Amino acid sequence: MRYFSLFDLPVDFQVDLDTLSQRYREIQKQVHPDNYANSTESERLLAVHTAAEVNDAFETLKSPLTRAEYMVMEHGFDVKHEQATIKDGMFLMQQMELREELEEIAEASDVETAFDDFYDDVKQLIQQYTDQFQSLFNQQAYTDAAMAVRKLRFIYKLQDEARLLEDKLLDF
Repeated sequence: MRYFSLFDLPVDFQVDLDTLSQRYREIQKQVHPDNYANSTESERLLAVHTAAEVNDAFETLKSPLTRAEYMVMEHGFDVKHEQATIKDGMFLMQQMELREELEEIAEASDVETAFDDFYDDVKQLIQQYTDQFQSLFNQQAYTDAAMAVRKLRFIYKLQDEARLLEDKLLDF
């Protein structure tokens, strides 16, 4: 099942989330297992399977990171399940600096401001690597686009770690 085709959307990183949600609801109404309550067991199982695939497609396309992962996967790069290392020295240095910045937040005199500054840095990097991904993907430079997605995964993971630390330090 091709996710963009399923929702009748162009294969593009920029997705109209309202349109995606609307089409998701329309498709779910058609394939929902409750519609097959009086059908044969095989038809009911198929409906459950189809509904699950539609849910997976929707969840994948609504998130920028999983959407980018899916887009490069369609071109042979399964960055979601690989263990490849990034050999870009500047990127690795950047990651080390961000990790140090994150570790130092707990000792900051103003923890909230330190988190705000950290999130600003992360937001800027997400935008940078997202733009890079889009440009490379549009140029059909899928190997390089996949590398941009790998970098995005690192940044999003770091953002998640920061949120966990923030919850811990600020008792949210």
